[in-house]
Amino acid sequence: MVFFYNLSVRIYVLLIRIAANFNPKAKQWVDGRKNLFAKLEKAVKGEQNIVWFHSASLGEFEQGRPVIEKFKEKYPECKILLTFFSPSGYEVRKNYEGADFIFYLPPDFPTQVKLFMDIVNPKMAFFIKYEFWHHYLKELKKRKVPTYIFSTIFRPDQLFFKRYGKFHRKMLTAFTHLFVQNNESVSLLNSIGFNNVTLTGDTRFDRVYTIAKGSKTLPKVEGFSQNRPVLIAGSTWPKDEENIINYLNTSQNNYKYIIAAHEVDEGHINAITSKIAKSWVRYTQASKQEIDNAEVLVIDCIGVLSSLYRYGTLAYIGGGFGRGIHNTLEAATFGLPIIFGPNYHKFQEAKDLIEIGASNSYDNFIELSKLLDSYYENVPERTESGQKSKNYVDEKRGASTKILSEIKVFK
Repeated sequence: MVFFYNLSVRIYVLLIRIAANFNPKAKQWVDGRKNLFAKLEKAVKGEQNIVWFHSASLGEFEQGRPVIEKFKEKYPECKILLTFFSPSGYEVRKNYEGADFIFYLPPDFPTQVKLFMDIVNPKMAFFIKYEFWHHYLKELKKRKVPTYIFSTIFRPDQLFFKRYGKFHRKMLTAFTHLFVQNNESVSLLNSIGFNNVTLTGDTRFDRVYTIAKGSKTLPKVEGFSQNRPVLIAGSTWPKDEENIINYLNTSQNNYKYIIAAHEVDEGHINAITSKIAKSWVRYTQASKQEIDNAEVLVIDCIGVLSSLYRYGTLAYIGGGFGRGIHNTLEAATFGLPIIFGPNYHKFQEAKDLIEIGASNSYDNFIELSKLLDSYYENVPERTESGQKSKNYVDEKRGASTKILSEIKVFK
């Protein structure tokens, strides 16, 4: 299994290097790792108390951010090394002030892992949600480095729980403790002999609460609603946009609409606006008066979605017709009812929100139309659903504090 694992990692890296010739993100992945060890050694030279946090990408970083910041506050003598696997995390957060050192993670090759460990010499290691790298975990265990994973979810279909999953189960032995999101994860890990598990919940609740408290006012958007309900479609993909635009073009309901796509390149923005039959404006190109008078506001930049939700009446979260939905909690913390597509089952919070009546999922345009019509016509239902969203986030906060209370910091 180790042979096949090593082979798969090498093939993956090779494919990324080939893709770098024509794919900008792949090029960032490759370029970001050039002279990595020399830069890393220069940065951490002489440091003794390095605590390593690893995140796959931006979403996992945001999930782990409350723990990083609380750890730094509680143990200021420690230096935080933050690594990313993906450019979407590193390029956005490479200047994050909560970490002392920020780098790409070297590929999981044995020689590179050992060199990384020799340079960094971490006193503790934290993995956020996922990322099970065989050689990194093996080396951490070999060096007896206290190693933790938090905000993770385990599912029965994962290889850890298969008859032939011995290789993957062995990786879990590297963790000093596993902090998980739900009871099912606790039961699954217990069933394969892991009792060093604690149910602490999801640290994203702490993060979205902080985001809501510190959300920016957006003066250009403040008069957009004109006392009408505002539907915010956030992190949308083409299928989501097709359904939303079809509804706004044909519905007689008096909604106003904000569309904040997941990708905001010029081609995608033009593809969206070309299909809208009502008056629309682009956020960066319109005056406040033009935005106030438009029926549809198209967000053509990044970094404002989490603050936009404060101006909404209900939220549509994109991604449900692809690999999975995006962040529902940023909308929930502002007390919005939430709608998303069918591919939500890997997301505990989405299942919870549906169960308590704060969210709805749909499979096709007819179902979406009925949901939006119902929310428009039944204001008490809409208000109650939104309050349930907010209450859900408020009740789930505190995972970061629970995790840190279980950590035994080195002396």
